[in-house]
Amino acid sequence: MTSFWQLTPLEWEVLRLSLWIAVWAVAGSLGPGILIAWVLARKNFPGKVLVDGLIHLPLILPPVVTGYILLVLMGRRGILGSWLNDLFGLTFAFDWKGAALASAIMAFPLLVRAVRLSIESVDRGLEQAARTLGAGPIDLFFTVTLPLILPGVLTGVILAFARSLSEFGATITFVSNIPGKTRTLPLALYTLTQVPDGETGAMRLCIISILVALGALMTSELLSRRMARRLRG
Repeated sequence: MTSFWQLTPLEWEVLRLSLWIAVWAVAGSLGPGILIAWVLARKNFPGKVLVDGLIHLPLILPPVVTGYILLVLMGRRGILGSWLNDLFGLTFAFDWKGAALASAIMAFPLLVRAVRLSIESVDRGLEQAARTLGAGPIDLFFTVTLPLILPGVLTGVILAFARSLSEFGATITFVSNIPGKTRTLPLALYTLTQVPDGETGAMRLCIISILVALGALMTSELLSRRMARRLRG
């Protein structure tokens, strides 16, 4: 008999899939997120307000709308989806890769916001001093700016990771709720609430979700403090 604290095969399956999708969502959005955050923090250009609004749009749009847009664009017969499938054999709709894409889009604004705030807090005098010593733009970023914004990058990564784990609306709209393929923790919890006698399983998944999210946030706080102490030292 399975104890309360021992995960069932179903719970292990959805937990592994959720973590896998969240890791890929963050990994795929980290580079573009840092680049866009730097552009928004340091550059002025026509349409900057519009670009900023588009990046943060997933935060205020109903997730189902985001999922439907992804389905139209990236579905097997979508504008981009059919092209990717024909040329590279890549399929996003109704596949875990689509779940990772949906999660990345929903979490992207949190990542960009955290990194942008960190970049804006960097002392420009330190960067100017590095320029006078002959550092080029790329060297300047990787040797001065990036080390200074690492706590903000880490915060953005953890926030994006936690948001990816909790993604529901865009995921179920874009990739459906396929067991073992796209059924993540939130989707599995929702499924259990729709079947008779599923309350116990739903509560267990709810507790697992809370523990994972809380662990991610606590890890972010601890690592950010450690990095801040190293920078001060």
